[in-house]
Amino acid sequence: MTTTNPADLAHLTPAEARERFRHGLLRPTSGISAGYAQANLIIVPRDLAFDVLLFAQRNPKPCPVLGVLDAGETAGELLKDGDIRTDLPQYVVYENGREIARPTDITDYWRDDLVTFMLGCSFTFENALMNNGIRMAHNDQGVNVPMYRTRRRCDSAGSLSGPLVVSMRPVPASRVADAVRVTSRYPAVHGAPVHVGNPEELGINDIDQPDFGDPVRIEPGHIPVFWACGVTPQAAVMESRPRFAISHAPGHMLITDAKDSDYQVP
Repeated sequence: MTTTNPADLAHLTPAEARERFRHGLLRPTSGISAGYAQANLIIVPRDLAFDVLLFAQRNPKPCPVLGVLDAGETAGELLKDGDIRTDLPQYVVYENGREIARPTDITDYWRDDLVTFMLGCSFTFENALMNNGIRMAHNDQGVNVPMYRTRRRCDSAGSLSGPLVVSMRPVPASRVADAVRVTSRYPAVHGAPVHVGNPEELGINDIDQPDFGDPVRIEPGHIPVFWACGVTPQAAVMESRPRFAISHAPGHMLITDAKDSDYQVP
């Protein structure tokens, strides 16, 4: 993994961050380009696009749609002067639901029939949490945010079915209500938590063994808080096994040109 001072990365514009990724910066995007929205990706052939759109419509908490590119289109309003094929730090390529590659550039996999969905990401509201004095353990510990499959099922759509995936951030017990209040103002990027406390109630048997990302140390007096996660469509791809799909690598997001504040409600 390429290392760079996180404080320096926070001040990058989205275009500057995307340029760094094109030139080899490989790291999770939490904390980069503070104040700008980040997005999950799911890219599928046109004949699967309606199923993805319907899956997102039926499961808006983990799959809030921020934008969709036409088949073959590689840039749009959320990444002006960008390229969806090169501007993330890392991607995952799937064939028949099986991961076949984790490239940093998907130009060689690109097809003119591919439709890109950009979904809200909880990294977007992390800056608001930190501005309210709630620290992010994964940033402090220099790791990716932990993400878990749960026993909760998403509503199926066409050929797609799968479990809800959640991200976890430990929060001081005295600040949980504040974390709920702050994140509830960002419904387009997952909004308020889906669960607070005992992970076993979600079917997570070992919180130190996330399905995606890295484990984080939970300090005394902190409670695990779980938000719906945009890795949920990847879990659906792995379960449903479409012929072909591409996603972001978990934690390695598209940094968009939209401001966090664009998705904040009163």
